[in-house]
Amino acid sequence: MTSIAKSANVSVSTVTRIFNYVNYSIPTLPKVLCIDEFKGNAETGRYQCILVDGEKNKVLDILADRSQNHLISYFNKFSRKERCNVQFFVCDMWQPYTDLAKIYFPNAKIIIDKYHFIRQVTWAIENVRKRIQKNMPLNLRKYYKRSRKLILTRYHKLQDENKKAVDLMLLYNDDLRVAHKLKEWFYEICQSNNYSYQSDALINWIKNAESSKIEEFEKCAATYRRWVNEIRNAFKYGYTNGPTEGFNNKIKVLKRVSFGIKNFHRFRNRIIHCTN
Repeated sequence: MTSIAKSANVSVSTVTRIFNYVNYSIPTLPKVLCIDEFKGNAETGRYQCILVDGEKNKVLDILADRSQNHLISYFNKFSRKERCNVQFFVCDMWQPYTDLAKIYFPNAKIIIDKYHFIRQVTWAIENVRKRIQKNMPLNLRKYYKRSRKLILTRYHKLQDENKKAVDLMLLYNDDLRVAHKLKEWFYEICQSNNYSYQSDALINWIKNAESSKIEEFEKCAATYRRWVNEIRNAFKYGYTNGPTEGFNNKIKVLKRVSFGIKNFHRFRNRIIHCTN
C-alpha cells in the first residue's frame, strides 16, 4: 500500500479506500481443487480457508471460515455440473474436508497431502524416542535428544560416522530399533515410483506396524488404515498441497508486514491480488 501511494503521489488511506472497491468474483472450479486452512485472525474468525488450483498453482479464493456450515454455503453457489467437473480434491487429514468432498464433488478422487500422512510416522518415532529417554541417565538422555535428527534422517543419506552413531543408539532399545526400521520402510515406500508396489507395500506396512507391539506405531497404523484409499490416491496421482502451503507462507508474510488485517474483505482482496 505504501509503495503504491508513493508512486501515485497520494496518501496510503486513499489507496486503501480505492482498494476497498476492488471485488474478486467467485472463481470457476478447476480440475484439481486443493483446500487448506491458515491462521488469519480476521474479523470472521481465527482460521480462514484457501482454495488453490492444483494444476495452475493459482489461488482461487479465500473463505472467511473453515467451518463445515460455511464451506457448504460456499460450494452451494456452484452448479452440480461444475462441481462434477472437479476430478481431484486435495486436502489434509481433517474429516470435514473429505465429508464435504464426497457430497459436493462426487467424481473427484480424494487425495491426502503427502506431508500430512508422512509426518504421522515422524511423530510416531519421535514419541518412541521421547518415551525411552525418560528412563535413561541424564547424560544419555541429552545425547539422544541432541541426536534426534540422525534418527529421523534417511539412513542411506547419513555419512559413515553418523551411521555408526545411529547403529549404537538403536542397540539401546528394541522398540527404537523396530521403530527406526518401520520409519525407513515407510519413507522408502513413499519415494518409490512404482504405484503397484506402493499400494501393496502400504498394506504390508500397516500390518507390520499393527503387530509391532509399539503403541505409537499401532496408533499410526490405525490412522493409515482409516485413510488407506486416500493415501493410495496420493501415490497414484502425485498431487500435493505443496503450492497451497507455499501460498500460506506468503500470507504469513503479508500479515507480518501489514501488522495484521482484521477486515476480511480487504484481507481476501490483498491475498488474491498479491498471489496472482
